[in-house]
Amino acid sequence: MTMTAASNSANDLLLSRRSFLRVSATAAGGLIVSLYLDFPLAAQEGGEPKPKVYPPDAFVHIKPDGKIVIQVNRLEFGQGVQTSLTMILADEMDADWSQVAAELAPAADVYKDPLFGIQMVGGSGSIAHSFQQYRELGAKTRAMLVAAAAEQWKVPADQCRTEASVVHGPGGRSAKYADLADAAAHMAVPETAPLKNAADFRMIGKKVRRLDSRPKCDGSLKFGLDLDLPGMKVALVAHPPIFGASPRSVDDKESRSIPGVADVFEIPTISKGTAVAVVADKFWTAKRARDRLRIDWDLSAVERSDSSQLWEKYKQLAGTPGNVAVTRGNEKALDSIAAADRIVAEYEFPYLAHSPMEPLNTTVRFDGDRAEVWVGSQLQTMDQMAIAAVLGLKPEQVTFHTEMAGGGFGRRATPDSHVQREAAAIAKRFAGIPVKLIWTREDDVQGGYYRPMHVHRAEIGIGADGMPTAWRHVVVGQSLLAGTPFAVFIKNGVDGSAVEGVADTNYNIPNLHVSAHHPVVNVPVLWWRSVGHTHTAFVMETLIDELATRAKTDPIAYRRKLLKPDAKKLRGALDLMEEKSAAWRNQLPQGHAVGISCHESFGTGVACAVDVSIENKRPKIHRVTVAVGCGLAVNPLTIESQFQAGVAFGVSQLMAKGAITLKDGYVEQSNFDAYTPPYIIDAPVAVDVHIVPSTEKPSGCGEPPVPVISPAVVNALSRLTGKRYRTLPVVMV
Repeated sequence: MTMTAASNSANDLLLSRRSFLRVSATAAGGLIVSLYLDFPLAAQEGGEPKPKVYPPDAFVHIKPDGKIVIQVNRLEFGQGVQTSLTMILADEMDADWSQVAAELAPAADVYKDPLFGIQMVGGSGSIAHSFQQYRELGAKTRAMLVAAAAEQWKVPADQCRTEASVVHGPGGRSAKYADLADAAAHMAVPETAPLKNAADFRMIGKKVRRLDSRPKCDGSLKFGLDLDLPGMKVALVAHPPIFGASPRSVDDKESRSIPGVADVFEIPTISKGTAVAVVADKFWTAKRARDRLRIDWDLSAVERSDSSQLWEKYKQLAGTPGNVAVTRGNEKALDSIAAADRIVAEYEFPYLAHSPMEPLNTTVRFDGDRAEVWVGSQLQTMDQMAIAAVLGLKPEQVTFHTEMAGGGFGRRATPDSHVQREAAAIAKRFAGIPVKLIWTREDDVQGGYYRPMHVHRAEIGIGADGMPTAWRHVVVGQSLLAGTPFAVFIKNGVDGSAVEGVADTNYNIPNLHVSAHHPVVNVPVLWWRSVGHTHTAFVMETLIDELATRAKTDPIAYRRKLLKPDAKKLRGALDLMEEKSAAWRNQLPQGHAVGISCHESFGTGVACAVDVSIENKRPKIHRVTVAVGCGLAVNPLTIESQFQAGVAFGVSQLMAKGAITLKDGYVEQSNFDAYTPPYIIDAPVAVDVHIVPSTEKPSGCGEPPVPVISPAVVNALSRLTGKRYRTLPVVMV
């Protein structure tokens, strides 16, 4: 998915590095550095990568007043990447942190993920994929500034050093980066530049407060929903009550009579149905007008999915082998094991909504031959292309601004770009006028794009030593990748995201057989924070805990014995968690129990211990100790925040009303009254986060905290009640 970056008159030029820097210095003042790093995907597609167009202000802009603005090639929606990536570049650049600012980069070729080949946030890959990229950007920028100073002073560059945005040279000479910027803009970009040794880091590895904390606290930070452009209209859409339906008739007379309503018209939906858009001067006007629409929906030709029927179908499928994901050892080993030495377990996981705090929104202004877009997007490249397609434009004709977003949990990473397509279709009728499309909370909860419902069936054979000798596992659930550009990753009919955490388990199980069924259901699905690990970790960690209990073995020792020798990150996390939680685990009050879990996802090993009691027929989480093996911790403060928040988010799987259900095709929930998130009483009282020291390259931290908390809590509940919990959400009787 190659795109040409959007810039001004320089957009039509294929610029060399040197000529680009000259253009940048002249156009904006100061030094602007754009260093494009080709990603491996380009080589995989065959042939040499095409020449790139480097847009102005691509990564680093040193302004004449000394301020350094760094472009962040990702969406910031609470995970702290705006600060962490900026830290990496600024550290290698030896920039004065007090003068550093960060901006979210627009959609452009130069900002694509170095490994994925599209501009995106997902798979907890922001730091993991761009760590080296941003280090090199900082190092090369620093080298150019040093070269400019050395030339000015007529001294060798190796006699100069840098600190806090100043180059120091022999004889007490010094020059600020801002004063060297114009000269540096005419220096050749070095092919390579030496990177710092870890011992020389001044910021990386240190606790650094986030750049967006203060504006978020004082209310000055603006999100996509806050955007207010001159003459802007607001749009809401009445979507079909069942996915894929269309209106037989629409009576909009009363809606059009409301002052401020600009238009009411039908638009296509991505599910091949039709919806009705209402455009007005203000949100509340559009809301009132939509509420007064009288729509007779034609539901005759659409599938009416029903949760109870789906459960029955899924359980039947779980009893049969699916497409093989992995076979290790003897597939028939389980058949020779006596029933007394087996565990047979079925698990049920419902549909889950994402429900980010900021409702989904996209603003589009269509000017005929160009368009401008403002959206908090996780998939800028794909959303830009989708908007262009709807408007009959090329992607480079769509200027795409990445807005700050108020959460996402995967919801803002839709491969079909359905919200953006709707916004573009609406804006197409209002040439020259910006139109903001808003999905209300009810629109989103009832509008699909859920974590798929799943059924797991596991059969485990147990040896004389209490360890599993054979494991047969069937997973049933809709494919997340089918029908998307990512479908190329479906192998042997198995969507790997459905079986991750099982098929690639770090436990040493000699005879392992994992298969999957992917039924096609008329319910749009989407990855939910930590994707397949949300359910696979729950199954694996509750079963491992059950095996440990059956073997009368300490659950930490049992896991340590069962882990593969090369599961170093998990072992390190398990050891650190055991050490840091020992004091409170050994002094629990009466009526409390400990739950243990560990899991590796996105290259990060996590171990978790919880202190749980039961209060008012609901689990009370008194304390959580989490240990994280994530390689080098770029900003420990951000990692701590990520894990504290991720643990709270993961608890949402347990909430008594934490399920999306369908009856005769209709979604039964619409807002937080029926789809209940964790309240303060449900959140852990304290979450202690400990990071395993490491100098290895960083791995992801946004999603790995989510999978471990739910199994740890129900493992504790099992010790308190003697019951095993295999159906989520948990209902205490």
